Amino acid sequence: MATEIYKTKDIILSDGTVVEISPLKIKYLRKIMDSFENVKNAKGDLAAISALTECARICMEQFKPEIAVSVEVLEDSVSLDTIYDILDIGAGIKLKKDSEESVKDQAQKSGSTWEELDIAKLESEVFLLGIWKNYDELERSLALPELMSLLSQKRENDYDNKKFFAAIQGIDLDKNVKKTNAWEDMKARVFSKGQAKDSSDILALQGINAQQAGFGIGLGLDYEQVKS
Repeated sequence: MATEIYKTKDIILSDGTVVEISPLKIKYLRKIMDSFENVKNAKGDLAAISALTECARICMEQFKPEIAVSVEVLEDSVSLDTIYDILDIGAGIKLKKDSEESVKDQAQKSGSTWEELDIAKLESEVFLLGIWKNYDELERSLALPELMSLLSQKRENDYDNKKFFAAIQGIDLDKNVKKTNAWEDMKARVFSKGQAKDSSDILALQGINAQQAGFGIGLGLDYEQVKS
């Protein structure tokens, strides 16, 4: 069974049109990151929801520009539940209406997943693959999970090459080099959309991590969130 790097979801507009939502390309995610400052500074849930609706409008610039011309047009086209779905799948901002936490607190926890990444640094490393003519083309082509997947494969290949040449010289890199878990922890947070605390969390086994392990969420495993 093929492993998906990320999840998609079909939403239905008020006129019955079906639109598939997937993680935002980095170009649009950057716009969300800028607009997200208004969520952080919001005073109360109503202000936070208003700021998040603007984030959802930015999301729809990628998927359905016709309804992204203004917040008013977006609100006429989709329900609040659908706006939550757009934010969840598109930007990794997970909100629950029945949560005891405020909307602002929920949004900030989800947003921190991509806020703590140095996207420019990650892009610079992937750009060396020579696939894109400039960074704008790269950002229009890749979503964050795709960037992380490519970068993960590149780093694995680079390490395998180093290990091969070291072995020729009688050096065992796996034995002599202590690997850091920082990269794996970062991947875990991105592919689980902030659900996994680190790479040892079972929720880290999603997307490319599940593919590499041979099992995980969506690949033989499922999970249910239980309220305490």
